[in-house]
Amino acid sequence: MAQVKAHSERSSKFLKDLGIYAIGNLGSKIITFAMVAVYTFYVSKRDMGYYDLCLTIIFLLIPFVTLQLRDGAFRFLLETDDRQRRSKIITYIYRTLVTSTIVSLVVTIMLALFTSIEYVWYCFMLLIAMSFFEVITQVARGLGKNVEFVATGIISSLGIFVFSIVFVVILPWGITGIFISNILARIVALAYLEWRMKIIATYFKFKINIKQVSHDLIKYSLPLLPGSICWWLTGSSDRWFINHFLGLEMNGVYSVAFRFNSIILILSTIFYQAWQETAILQYNSPDRDKFFSKMFNTYIGVLAILLTGYSFSLKIIYPYIVDISYQESVNYLYLMGISAVLFALVAFFDMGYQCAKDTVSTLPAIVLAAIVNIVCNFVLVKCVGVYGAIATSIITYFVLFLWRLHDMKRYFKLTFFPTTTIAVIIIIIGSIAFHFFSSWWILLLYMVAACALALLSIPKETLYEMKNKVIQKFGIKQ
Repeated sequence: MAQVKAHSERSSKFLKDLGIYAIGNLGSKIITFAMVAVYTFYVSKRDMGYYDLCLTIIFLLIPFVTLQLRDGAFRFLLETDDRQRRSKIITYIYRTLVTSTIVSLVVTIMLALFTSIEYVWYCFMLLIAMSFFEVITQVARGLGKNVEFVATGIISSLGIFVFSIVFVVILPWGITGIFISNILARIVALAYLEWRMKIIATYFKFKINIKQVSHDLIKYSLPLLPGSICWWLTGSSDRWFINHFLGLEMNGVYSVAFRFNSIILILSTIFYQAWQETAILQYNSPDRDKFFSKMFNTYIGVLAILLTGYSFSLKIIYPYIVDISYQESVNYLYLMGISAVLFALVAFFDMGYQCAKDTVSTLPAIVLAAIVNIVCNFVLVKCVGVYGAIATSIITYFVLFLWRLHDMKRYFKLTFFPTTTIAVIIIIIGSIAFHFFSSWWILLLYMVAACALALLSIPKETLYEMKNKVIQKFGIKQ
């Protein structure tokens, strides 16, 4: 009886957090994707391809600027209510970010003097803005301010929308306008967060001993740095191979498909953010394995529904929301979605390392995945073009999934429910249906039928809890 009550309480908290993160992520990302569609009408394929490469490099550099403190900030702030310790953690974070900014500025000056890299100063400003945004928003989460965290994300996306209309559509400044919009949006969002929470005013102290805290944070965060490089190679090296073998224009087409594919990544991020907090707090519970198994099997069913609903509905409306010069990118959506599903499952397993604070153990598998990714990209992109890059991602994440599945036995043991196979079959068959059917009503019919079947793969206990949550939320009488 006690275990059933504990399951219910944890699930209730998870669903509450899920709702908060869903509002923030969906509200903000819908705006972002609307702007991607707009960009296809106002920015050339070559410029979109170049901006995508710049963004890829920025994502590589962010872990170096932040020293992966975004992960450490959330993990260490979440587990303490002590104001003094929180001040030490936040003070160290801000000092590190300021120091990294100064170093980055010096490097950028050297690059500007001795190279002719286009938009180098815009890249620097976006790098710093994104680095602060990534870390400080996680500070807000660690302090338990999920609503403020979500609001900051929405403000950032609204800022991108407003500034993009001004600098890309009205003026228009093309790729320069995209850079400026993204930089200003994050500055405005961070200003709101500071005004709302007063993080610096409350927690930052010039004279405070941060030696022990800095040691703990670095011990946790630094092992994630080489892993982040490998993650970058795994997730972003395809752009460089496409650019090398196929050219900037094809990279621009691929980048549009990838951004729409990010819908699944964002929806899975909603789950991940809620699950991250629940898993860390419940890691030492006596019925952990049963609870984690239920969440894992639920996750697979949800991902099957997301993949089917997103890809088939997007294929129906794609001709109306994307410029004709980018239309071929629709062919890549479903297979890229499978890659995103595998990535989401790998991220679920990463929670074991975070819960146990054993981040060093993440490295072997990620290094292997990076090697597999580079080799496959080199061979497949040259042979079969963009589909080679997508196949590489699927192979890479599948290898990583198998490794994580085995490695997680050290932290928790998962049980696969028989009904989970329904979701897996739907994902596989969906690939065939997506590429062979073109009639909108057949696509719609398959999507509805597949999503309905995928619901059967979700544990009944979870569906019952979700039903009760909805009834309670909206006051529905049974």
